[in-house]
Amino acid sequence: MLTRLAPELPAVNLAASLAYYRDQLGFEITTILPDRSYAIVERDGLALHLFTDDAGKVAGLHLFTDDIEPLHDELRDRGARIIQTIERKPWGNRDFRIVDPAGNELKFTEPLAD
Repeated sequence: MLTRLAPELPAVNLAASLAYYRDQLGFEITTILPDRSYAIVERDGLALHLFTDDAGKVAGLHLFTDDIEPLHDELRDRGARIIQTIERKPWGNRDFRIVDPAGNELKFTEPLAD
């Protein structure tokens, strides 16, 4: 039985990424390794692991919510870099997308009932 998922996201500048996730996205920094090459942020029971990577790799994640408008408004008001406002996708979900300082794309998705 699978019980948890903890994706790892590359960060060119870990300190800048941590500040962004804390200040613009409302995550709590829960762990920073002593060598400052790896950290964990958490919000609403979700954990994201950030690691220093200067190779320019990026990742994309879908983070699911059941109430997309208030989340969109909160992150916009916090200064998140929104690259797509709320849209209904051809497959039925609605989502909006942000990008973090390393170029990782977070897709906040609200599944819609048929």
